[in-house]
Amino acid sequence: MYRQDAERVIKEYVKPVFGFTLKRCRNIQDAEDLSQEIMLKAFRALIMRDDIDDADKFIWTVAHNALANYYRDKAKNAYGVSLDEIGDIADEMFSDDDDNEAAKRLQSEIAYLSKLQRSIVIAYYYENKKQADIASALGIPLGTVKWHLFEAKKELKKGMEKMRESSQLKFNPVKFNRIAIDGSAGTRPVGEFLRSSLSQNICYDIRDEAKSVEEIADDLGVSPVYVESEIDNLYKFGLLTEKNGKYTVNFLLVEETPEFLIAQDEMYKKAAKLFAPDLYDELMSSGILDDKNIVCNQMLPGSTCEEPLPDINFRLWSLIPFITASSGKKDNERIKFEEVATLRPDGGHNIFEANVDGGEMKLPDGYLYMKDWCGPAVFSREGYTVWRVDTEWSGRRISVDSAYYDQMMRVIGDYGDFWSDAGGMLSESEYAWLSELGFIRTEGDYDKCFKVCWKVMQLRNKEIKDKLIELGDRVREKHEAEFEKLKAPYIKAALDTVPAHMKKAREYELQFLFSCDSWFILHCVKALLEEGKLKIPAEEQKKAISTLIYKQ
Repeated sequence: MYRQDAERVIKEYVKPVFGFTLKRCRNIQDAEDLSQEIMLKAFRALIMRDDIDDADKFIWTVAHNALANYYRDKAKNAYGVSLDEIGDIADEMFSDDDDNEAAKRLQSEIAYLSKLQRSIVIAYYYENKKQADIASALGIPLGTVKWHLFEAKKELKKGMEKMRESSQLKFNPVKFNRIAIDGSAGTRPVGEFLRSSLSQNICYDIRDEAKSVEEIADDLGVSPVYVESEIDNLYKFGLLTEKNGKYTVNFLLVEETPEFLIAQDEMYKKAAKLFAPDLYDELMSSGILDDKNIVCNQMLPGSTCEEPLPDINFRLWSLIPFITASSGKKDNERIKFEEVATLRPDGGHNIFEANVDGGEMKLPDGYLYMKDWCGPAVFSREGYTVWRVDTEWSGRRISVDSAYYDQMMRVIGDYGDFWSDAGGMLSESEYAWLSELGFIRTEGDYDKCFKVCWKVMQLRNKEIKDKLIELGDRVREKHEAEFEKLKAPYIKAALDTVPAHMKKAREYELQFLFSCDSWFILHCVKALLEEGKLKIPAEEQKKAISTLIYKQ
């Protein structure tokens, strides 16, 4: 097999093989050693043989054989050569150190070299290749090979002369409790970007300071072999940036303190108590709820089925969050989305954000947690928009992956077809699908169409949408000075929670405080529930609650 093909196969199996050994070895050091043994044995065989038809079967055969040897004989080193053989290599590298323990540990220290140095050391000492041949194979000058061998000796000796001490991260790793995006999702599920504890801790380690792969590996107490594969993935999708061989995060990674969260909670509660009751009163007294262009439980024109009476509480559960999120945007966007968003290889165009889990933080009674809240999520196509938020009463309907985007595009397409001249002529399966999602209710038997009631709220023209937003703007203007006073210390504290190179992205988000802001919507709804102006929605309303379809 050609060397580049063998390298591709090995790279694909590094993480699966490490997972295999980690489950079966007594400690992580043995797992790293054994996985390195498997990879090296497999690599050498792949480049020397041309009769391996099934690489997957071959890799796992090597892995199981190596595991059997590991169980039988702990004295075998991780590269599958005897201690006497590795002792000779150690003697050459460390002529002043005849400690047999050094020979035993040499194989694990090789894993801490840079990627290029590992390739050169393995080729020279383990594959017995000439320096000139190594230089030719790697496409680098002979002098560079000699220099790396010299540097590798120093690094290996330094590593073997001291116990590798990892940072606190090895013993107390962080984990993220929330991952979200602002913008459009790509084809890859967002959760996969930071799918492992290792990837999360890599990002945390380089949140404030750019570091090389070797520095990150030292901080985390793991081999650069595993750090490299995670970094390759994170860099590929724009979550890391690189300069001069050092990496740093390229997304909002926020570590909040109890003091910050309490201040945030108090700010939102004060703002919501100013805004929400006034918005409710204005909405109820304006007469706008009786406008025939705001529809609920709407039947297809000409239906003989009796239309259910409108549910004012249900309407408010959609209109109040919508007005809260959509008003107050005039002249706010000083920083444009395109200035801070990343265009990702999977087609996503977004600002990525994650929060570090604060563990057992002590927060006071009455602190308002964002349980099952998500959105606002906005999806537009062919002149129509679906707008919705998730609450603890609606359950989680929204997701940030491309499958949910495609689902909403399909809903909009069906909605447009339904109200077209065809007069509700959808297939029976489309009706069933919309019904399962909670967007419609059907009656009677299917005869090219059903008697259908659209259960979600609808705004039938742009004029009525603009009236609702203008109403929200008027309420905001009454409290503008108080809002600005509440915002100022919070914005300063929020900017202090992110590193300098991500402040502009954070500033972009902070432009929409008390507007298109999930926390503010949550606090406004809770304030109205506490005052009895909103009621908990009925169980049968959950799928359709807090959803609007409107014309753009």
